[in-house]
Amino acid sequence: MRSFGTVAAFLIGLAAGPLAAQSLPDFTGLVEKTSPSVVNIVSIAEQGGAGAARGDEEEVPEMFRRFFDDPRFERGPRDRVSGGSGFIVSADGYLITNHHVVDGADEVRVTLKDRREFKAKIIGTDQQSDVALLKIEAKGLPAVTLGDSDRVKAGQWAVAIGSPFGLSYTVTAGVVSAVGRNLNPDQRYVPFIQNDLSINRGNSGGPLFNLDGQVIGINSQIFSQTGGSVGISFAIPINYANQVVGQLKAKGKVSRGYIGVNLQGVTSEDAEALGLSRVAGALVVQVNPDTPGAKAGLRVGDVILTFNGSAIEDSGDLPPLVGATMPGTRVSLGVFRDGKQVSVPVTIAELPGSLTTAGTDGSGEPATPGDTRQKRLGLVIGDLNAAEREALGLDDAQGVLVKEVTGTAARRAGLRPNDVILMINRQNVDSVAAFARVAGATKPGSPVMLLIRRGQTNAFITFTPENDGEE
Repeated sequence: MRSFGTVAAFLIGLAAGPLAAQSLPDFTGLVEKTSPSVVNIVSIAEQGGAGAARGDEEEVPEMFRRFFDDPRFERGPRDRVSGGSGFIVSADGYLITNHHVVDGADEVRVTLKDRREFKAKIIGTDQQSDVALLKIEAKGLPAVTLGDSDRVKAGQWAVAIGSPFGLSYTVTAGVVSAVGRNLNPDQRYVPFIQNDLSINRGNSGGPLFNLDGQVIGINSQIFSQTGGSVGISFAIPINYANQVVGQLKAKGKVSRGYIGVNLQGVTSEDAEALGLSRVAGALVVQVNPDTPGAKAGLRVGDVILTFNGSAIEDSGDLPPLVGATMPGTRVSLGVFRDGKQVSVPVTIAELPGSLTTAGTDGSGEPATPGDTRQKRLGLVIGDLNAAEREALGLDDAQGVLVKEVTGTAARRAGLRPNDVILMINRQNVDSVAAFARVAGATKPGSPVMLLIRRGQTNAFITFTPENDGEE
């Protein structure tokens, strides 16, 4: 048996080992250097005015919540007050914050660390990136140093300074959890930096620093079911924000590149069905008419693997690259099609301001009697009539209706009654008979790739049918 002295010596040896040599960083110097560049922002909107339309954020049923001080705080009988953070980017008074911090504000006030207060002018805001550029009339201000967010990696230390719940100059630290996160279709052009810092309401618009005291991001959103921090926050990369700010400063608005295709990620079953050697790329599920993608000849079922030589590992990699490309630029897409890679030249257009990609679930019973039970696929398929096709925006001879989903594999893959199947294994189908013919030619045990229309949105669903096809 080891003596107490032996155990103690062993523990002391551990303490003196490699773990002890890597002490945790001390952030005091960083905070002292950078905090004078951080500002507190108060937005005031008259009740009944434009700002009142935003409503109380407690009523927003979103998992991803933007955060600022409680908007129910009343400055007066007609005013609605909310708050956030920001930071100085030039000595002559330009500031950056989030769009949602100043959205709908009739008045914006900025307070510096030395307690000087200024009324700010909104130079421009961009809802899609959630970036806003403000200006105050002051000289000789302490501006931040901007870093290179393209070099940020998961595992690096990060520090945030802001005003959560009105507690000015609160410092929190953590690590970068991931980079290149895509959160929702409305912000598909932003490759967010995910962090595990404690971030709460009032941190919105504040800076995210690296250990060199350089800004690498703008704190923008949290993932939370309660509205409080659970250690998952998201920052807008500063390189991306800089592009937005440059356009806001020059012309007060942001122009983005646009191809005109809807995308989804590639699964392992998709890759097998398409003949891809590895799981990568952005799968084209819809090519919108009269768009650059349609004019260039992009097709449903194409897999985009590169954009001007940059690899596309996932569907979320492509929109930021396209959005950052100036309209009128000619680019080359590396596309996997019919078992081989081809180069497709595309001239980028400007993103229409009202573009949306969201669709709604279809509903209603089919008006046509024809149907067939595809036992091996686990589906009951019916024909569509002309009125149903018109309502869905389909051609006269396009698609069949899913009447029932009876198979376990099909249900697990996400197929639902009232989905419309446009393709099976990349072959168009326009009737029950055509579907049965293509489905009958599929090999047992092989993945089946369906292009479906749900509401007004297309998506590929790939699954390997069960042996018996039904529960």
